[in-house]
Amino acid sequence: MKKKLRGRCGNNMKILLTGNEGYIGAILSDALLNEGFDAVGYDTGFYNRGSLYTGPKKLKRTIRKDIRDIEEKDMEGIDTVIHLAELSNDPLGQNNPELTYLINHEGTKKLIDVCKKSGVSRFIYFSSCSVYGANDEYVDEDSETHPLTMYAKCKVLNENYLLKNSDSHFSPIIFRNATVYGASPRMRFDLAVNNLAGVAFTTHEIKMESDGTAWRPFVHIQDVSRAVIAALKTPSEITHNQIINIGSKKGNYQIKSIAEIISEVFPKCRITKNLAQVDKRNYKVHFEKAEKLLTRFSCSWTLEKGIIELFDRFNTIHLTKTDFYSSSYTRLAEISHLKKEGKLDNTLFWRN
Repeated sequence: MKKKLRGRCGNNMKILLTGNEGYIGAILSDALLNEGFDAVGYDTGFYNRGSLYTGPKKLKRTIRKDIRDIEEKDMEGIDTVIHLAELSNDPLGQNNPELTYLINHEGTKKLIDVCKKSGVSRFIYFSSCSVYGANDEYVDEDSETHPLTMYAKCKVLNENYLLKNSDSHFSPIIFRNATVYGASPRMRFDLAVNNLAGVAFTTHEIKMESDGTAWRPFVHIQDVSRAVIAALKTPSEITHNQIINIGSKKGNYQIKSIAEIISEVFPKCRITKNLAQVDKRNYKVHFEKAEKLLTRFSCSWTLEKGIIELFDRFNTIHLTKTDFYSSSYTRLAEISHLKKEGKLDNTLFWRN
């Protein structure tokens, strides 16, 4: 780059974290505060009804708005944006593809435009390894994308829009995260490892929704947060315009192998498969680039360690079937609940 990126660096930067009250956001907020960063939240509050446990620190201030309503005044004093606030998984996205496009793509485009107008210098975007779709070979950041769902298609569109709009004053970093797992107060039981573990604990059955042969990469929620901290501490000249897979090669697993590990940790559980269902999302991912670029970063959690953490957490809070099946911890179910209660309209804006 010919011009040096402007803006404060290190712990002096002012951060806006969108989606700070969600599954990853709750843990990332705690990590940012522990590192001494000055951070403000931005969250519409869809998932505030449920809190599985207490403990992680919360940001002192959260702007309570929908991402589609973002304004330049919301960016006052902000140097860096970390963007999580989108409809957050394939089932929710496929439930209404047109609305998903409007929120996840058009909403993110508007955020990017406002950031550029407001002088935001760094932008960390949470994309997903789901953009790789179906692939029998190992893929890396230079591999072609094959998104299979509207959720993944919007991720690709947003990546492209970010890269197109980067310049010497606006530096994006794109994280393609593996499928996340691990404990969070804003728990998600609609993620593969969390779901299998939750079912095992509450029913003594490890129930797979497919035949279990699909390969997927997995990463612990704490490692995702550590990757963000590492990126914030890495000079912009190194991370500028970089797409980075977040996870570890050892985190590539077939679903049936995950079930077997859970059965070793969770006592007296039987494994069942849905042999009639084959998951089309099948990919194995290389993650070496993250360790090369990000300051002092490598994944410290193994899947086995993460599953033990879940078992211990469930024991500590005495997780029940009622907790596990509550709509509060499943994204599509909670959105459906809020609509049924008349709190959200059909476009997912809050009713006054």
